[in-house]
Amino acid sequence: MNKGKKINPKKFEPGQLKIILILLPLVIFMGMPIIFIINHAFKPMEELFAFPPTFFVKSPVMDNFSKLGDFFDTNGIPLARYIFNSILVTALTVGLSLLLTTMSAFALSKIKFKGRNLLGQINQIAIMFVSTAVLIPRYLVICQLHIIDNILAHILPLVAMPVALFLVKQFVDQVPDSLLEAAYMDGATDLDVYVKVILPMIKPAIATASILVFQQVWTNMETSSYFFNDDSQKTLTFAMNTLVNANNSVAGQGMGAAASLIMFLPNLILFIILQNKVMNTMASSGIK
Repeated sequence: MNKGKKINPKKFEPGQLKIILILLPLVIFMGMPIIFIINHAFKPMEELFAFPPTFFVKSPVMDNFSKLGDFFDTNGIPLARYIFNSILVTALTVGLSLLLTTMSAFALSKIKFKGRNLLGQINQIAIMFVSTAVLIPRYLVICQLHIIDNILAHILPLVAMPVALFLVKQFVDQVPDSLLEAAYMDGATDLDVYVKVILPMIKPAIATASILVFQQVWTNMETSSYFFNDDSQKTLTFAMNTLVNANNSVAGQGMGAAASLIMFLPNLILFIILQNKVMNTMASSGIK
């Protein structure tokens, strides 16, 4: 083996050129939908219905966003209210979900107690159930708790995410037991080990789980549809979907394009910020 060559060099080397040429068409192809969504939101009416359709915007305007805001103002609930609801619900749900997920993963992976394997198997079974399959039980629980039209109705159904727990647990499994034993010998409690040992070592998995939970909460429309009668308590996703369904006319296409961009951008920004940690998680998840 040639010691002068590195498997994954940090700087550009001529040998990487062939890999770049192979991957570049794939990157362009995968990036085209993102570029189209951004350009489509700024197209004036004549470009939205141009034939043949145009991929890039020629004369960008902000009319679609101003019309979107005016539409919600005329319906009694401003767009800012829906945005505030979504940000609040998403922040609280993601925070509580990550806390529950990381603590549960630590317990299921490193703490021995009766029923640990059974709980892990139940979580794996829960992964198979889509949200529609458990909608009726969720509604009955929300009614029994008397939290209809309460912010908790947004949060509680989405706090537990089996996929995120499974992913984080696989990462916690890779933390050496000897490291935890050394911490316990120094007098650390379970909480100390969780905060000072486990959390710093599973940051990539936490970043990946945060993206999964964020996408689930940010795009969720079921809680607003089934657990809320007060429109002012509903989220941005519900408002945007209602807008698209109610405005299939020519005039509504521009607002729909702007709404799609508003809903898409937070997901894109979050992934760009956390992409390195996500890649580390995917690379390490199968290593034992």
